[in-house]
Amino acid sequence: MKHRIIFATGNTGKMREIRLILGDLGCEILSMKEAGADPEIVENGASFGENAEIKARAVWQETGDIVLADDSGLVVDYIGGEPGIYSARYMGEDTSYEIKNQNIIDRLKDARNEERTARFVCNIAAVLPDGSVVHTEETMEGVIAYEPAGSGGFGYDPILMLPEYGVTSAELTIEEKNRISHRGKALEAMKQQLKRILREES
Repeated sequence: MKHRIIFATGNTGKMREIRLILGDLGCEILSMKEAGADPEIVENGASFGENAEIKARAVWQETGDIVLADDSGLVVDYIGGEPGIYSARYMGEDTSYEIKNQNIIDRLKDARNEERTARFVCNIAAVLPDGSVVHTEETMEGVIAYEPAGSGGFGYDPILMLPEYGVTSAELTIEEKNRISHRGKALEAMKQQLKRILREES
C-alpha cells in the first residue's frame, strides 16, 4: 500500500527541503494545502514537541494519512532560553526579523563569548494512520553573533554564528545547511524512523 506523507506547512521553501530529504521513501509528499487540509491550529503547547504534535494531529484528523509537522525556534541561553517556542511570535507576529535579531543582539551586549551560546531546535512529529505518534528532535549549536551577517536562510539565521564553520547560518549554502541544520538532521532521523515503519508494514 502506497502511503501519502503530508507535511503540515504552507511554506514552499520548507516543502522543497522536505522533498529533497524524504524523496527516496517512495511516498507521495504533499503540503497540507495540496492535500486539501485546512484545520484551525492553535499552537498552545509548552514545548517544541507538543506544538509539532498539535499541528500534525490537526491535519491527521482531516486526512488520516502519515502527517508530519515541525516546530522549531532559537534558544538563547543568556536570556533564559528565549525566544524558544515563541520564536515566530517573539515581539509580535508582524515584527520584522531585522528588529527581532537586533533586539536579541542588544540584550546580549554584556555577554562574553562563552556566554553567548544558543541553538536552533527542531522537533518533528509524525502522526501515523493508526493515530500513534513518533518524534525526532535535533539541534544546530552556535553562538549569537555580534552583528547580523549573510543573506541566505531566513528568520534568525543571520545572528546564529557557527564557530566550527566561521560563518552564520545565513552564510551557508543550501546543501551545507541541509546537512548540518536542526531541521535537516531531524528530517533525516525521521526518514530512518519512517523507513523502519514502512518496512514493517510491507
